[in-house]
Formats: sequence, structure tokens, C-alpha cells
Amino acid sequence: MTMSFQPLVIRFGRLGDTLLLQPLLRRLHARYGQPCQLLAVGKYSVELYRDQPDVAEIIALQSHHRPLPFSPEQWRAIHALRKMRDVPVYVCEPQPRSLARIRLMLKLAGIPDSHCVFLNDIPLPADGHWIEHLLQLADATPPAFCDRFANVACMTSCVPELLVSEQERAECHRWLVDREWLGQPLVLLQPANKRTVRWNGVRAASDDDKQWPIAHWAKVAAAIHVQLPHARILLCGSQAEADYLESIRKAMVQPGVEVIAKDLPLTRLKALLAVAHSMISVDTGPAHMAAAMGCPLVVMFGSVSPAHWTPRGGAPDAVHVLGGPPHNRVDAITPEAVIDAWHALPARRLSMSHVDMASTSIYAAA
Repeated sequence: MTMSFQPLVIRFGRLGDTLLLQPLLRRLHARYGQPCQLLAVGKYSVELYRDQPDVAEIIALQSHHRPLPFSPEQWRAIHALRKMRDVPVYVCEPQPRSLARIRLMLKLAGIPDSHCVFLNDIPLPADGHWIEHLLQLADATPPAFCDRFANVACMTSCVPELLVSEQERAECHRWLVDREWLGQPLVLLQPANKRTVRWNGVRAASDDDKQWPIAHWAKVAAAIHVQLPHARILLCGSQAEADYLESIRKAMVQPGVEVIAKDLPLTRLKALLAVAHSMISVDTGPAHMAAAMGCPLVVMFGSVSPAHWTPRGGAPDAVHVLGGPPHNRVDAITPEAVIDAWHALPARRLSMSHVDMASTSIYAAA
């Protein structure tokens, strides 16, 4: 009888990178018979994967950039890794500096290379999607486990899926009631990306290939208002991006536009995306969340190839991609192109697993 293990998955990435691990986590769960352990960075890794069936334990570092001698949390993680010396380890980190840090942590934890497989040892095809790259890794077997698992193959979905807990759904419902937004279509806009706001203010547009002009966002909001006059248009982002989003809101003359960045923990965003009418976003982590939650999505790419990074959802026609090479800048995309893509999104169909009976009227109105 084949033994079961809780495989360890390691990735020091941003929100979108961490979310794209989900198909790999699901496949490893199927291959090894137990949910995974995840070593990642950021509070978002806990908020994404808490209570998800393919993850049993999450070790989340707040930062992995501090030198190891001065990072108690990294030493705590190494201590936790010492309890995982007999499990398969899947290192999904492509960045050389982060990979060097991970290799050192594994060595200090006493985990031999024979227990590990590394993403960098698997070439990414020129037109290959990142999820397929990760699933190739999930299908590989560390040398120490080949006698038991080399022939264990599982076919699982290549689409990320996240569950919304009853608690998250109920909390979001109360929040919508308190805002008096229940019964109105919700259209989410995600103008900012991780690089938009720096410690000294908004990055110059010339230095950010994903920055779309404020006037373009205003034209899109006006078109949404014409199509859905009772909709709430919600400007999403992190708390640090709130002032930038407020400058966009001030350029919009129609009613019903709100900045919710200061009131948007990741768990609430996930629940909103599970029931929203649609989202329009630059290429960033929340766009991948939208697709994973089945939210109809228009996503704008700059210099990054959509072939590698297009958000994936259960309904491929619900994700409309604009931009990408050879244009290399989001501001090359016209507002008319975005409006046309938004109009072409399919109507959303929500199951009762995503929305309770009290809030279905939000979407019937759309």
C-alpha cells in the first residue's frame, strides 16, 4: 500500500504568484493523498489558503529579504521545516535571490536535495502558461520518493479555484447591507498594481507599463453607468493605494463610484468577487482572483506576455484580455477597446454555493 505524505510547497511570490499555485497544490494533494504544507510570504498567503481543502498548514513570512542572522521569523520557519525532513518538497521559486535563500533554509533544516524538486530545473516553453509550468513540477517526483510515487499520475484541473467560507460570505453580506449596496450590481475596477505606489508617492507613468490614464478610467466608468445606471462602481486596491484611487474617483462625474481600498481585506475581496457583476483590471493579483472566483473580467496587459500570465477561470469566455507585446504598455489600450470588451463579457450565472437567497437580487438587476 502506498504511503501518504503532506508535501511541502515553497514560493516567495506576490499575491498573483501565490494564487497561481492552487492547481499545483490540488494535484499534489491528489498524488500524495494528503493536503499540502505551504511556506510563503505575506499575510495574503494565509488569507488565500486558510480553510482551503488542498492546504493543511501555512508558514507565512512577513519578509524574506532581511539577512538570515537578523530574522527571527526565518529561524522559526527553519525550525518548522526540521519537522518536514521526511516529506516531498516542491520549490516553485524562479527568482535567483529568493531561491538562494530557500536553498539555505532547506540546508539548515536538514532537508536533503534528494527530497526536493525545483521549478528552475523544468524549462518553460516559449508560449507556455505559468500554470502548466507549475503542473509539470507537480508531476515530477523527488528522487527519494521515486520508488513509491514515480508512477502515481493524477489528472486534475488547470484552473485555480478558491472556496468562500460561510463566515466570509456572511461577513461580506453584512458589509453590503451596512453600505446600503445590497440589491445593486457591483462592478469592480482595479487600476493599481504592486508597482504603482512607492514610499514617496505614485510612480511616474513613464516608469510603470501597467499604469492607465485617469481620464481613461473616467470614460469607462461613464460607459458602465450608462449600461447599468444602478450599479456601484467600486475602486479596489490596497490601503496604500487609497489616495491614488481617490484621485481617479474625483475625475468621475457619475454617481455610485466608491473607493473601498481602506475597507477591503483580502477575504472580503474574495467574497465580493464571488458575487460581483464584473471586474476591469490591469494585470495584477486581484485579476487572477477574479478569474478564480468566476467573476467576468477584462484584464489589460503591459510588457508581460498574456501567453504566460492570462488569468484562468472556469469559463474561458469570461476572461477578455487586451494588450501585451508588442505594444508593451497599458496606455496603448484605448478606453473604447476596454468598454467594448466589457460589453462583450457573458452574463454571470451564480450558483447558490456563491450567493445566498437574500442577495440574489443584486445580480438579477444586472
